[in-house]
Amino acid sequence: MVAGEVRALAQRSAEAAKEIKSLIDESVDRVGQGTQLVDSAGKTMEELVTAVNRVTELMSEIASASNEQSRGIEQVATAVSQMDLVTQQNAALVEQSTGATAALEDQANNLVSTVAFFELPDNRGTQSGFAG
Repeated sequence: MVAGEVRALAQRSAEAAKEIKSLIDESVDRVGQGTQLVDSAGKTMEELVTAVNRVTELMSEIASASNEQSRGIEQVATAVSQMDLVTQQNAALVEQSTGATAALEDQANNLVSTVAFFELPDNRGTQSGFAG
């Protein structure tokens, strides 16, 4: 009877050892799968970091281009403002020239009237009119 119990115990021990081995093998497989998942997650994280760095670079380039555009727009605005000022100055100069031209025309007309008052010698050398 003892031998039968020892055999039964040995058989149960063998079955338990098989179960333990099976559980260990399953655990090893799961650890392997977990390792693969961790590796995959690590690669994905690296790709994500690379993509984020690229986006950061692009945003920096866009910000730089925007700043450059802003400076260009400011320069254009300054140039337009200066052109407006020059145009206004030119308009004022045209008005002054028009006024000066009108004044010169009046003076020329006055001179013509004044000169017409005097009689000048004719081309033949004789004097006519005002004897002085």
